[in-house]
Amino acid sequence: MFLDPLLYGFVFLGLFTPGPNVIMLTSSGVRFGFRRTLPHLFGVVIGVGITAAVTAAGVGAIVLASPVLNLVLKLGAGAFILWMAWGHWRASARPRSAADPDEKPLSFLGAVLFQWINPKVWAIAFAASAGYGGGQALWFEAARLGTAFSAVNLGVCLFWTAAGALLTALLSTPAAWKIFLRTMSVLLALTVLMLFR
Repeated sequence: MFLDPLLYGFVFLGLFTPGPNVIMLTSSGVRFGFRRTLPHLFGVVIGVGITAAVTAAGVGAIVLASPVLNLVLKLGAGAFILWMAWGHWRASARPRSAADPDEKPLSFLGAVLFQWINPKVWAIAFAASAGYGGGQALWFEAARLGTAFSAVNLGVCLFWTAAGALLTALLSTPAAWKIFLRTMSVLLALTVLMLFR
């Protein structure tokens, strides 16, 4: 069945809970506002769908079957996430109205590509493919899983980006901004632990 409610419920719970995308979109909504974060948001939606589709098509099994490739991807993903967390830590602690105009949110392409090393998305895609497979042809399973992930993730991303944009009103002082950015930085860095459990 293409529209499996159990699959959609599983994907929603997996993607709605905090992970790298949720943390980055909330933070971007705070730092840059809802409209400027839209390319990042749509990149996440498309990238998550692609990742889920290729997992269902068998690429996930290839990665899991190669311990060396698996380790290299984990190390690369961990290094990239820690680099982004460091960027959040060092970001200017100024209210958005006084922020550096040269600072930019993650691009559409950057957000699409990030999903290839996002440990949470891979874990949810593996679990969904294994637990909610429909036993159909690979192309059908890839389309079904990719559609489910992108459709659900659109709502999830809109929610967290809007929540971040609304938080701006509470962050009116440099001290509040610094606390927020440092907290998001630590949370993002902690997501690396998902790679090695």
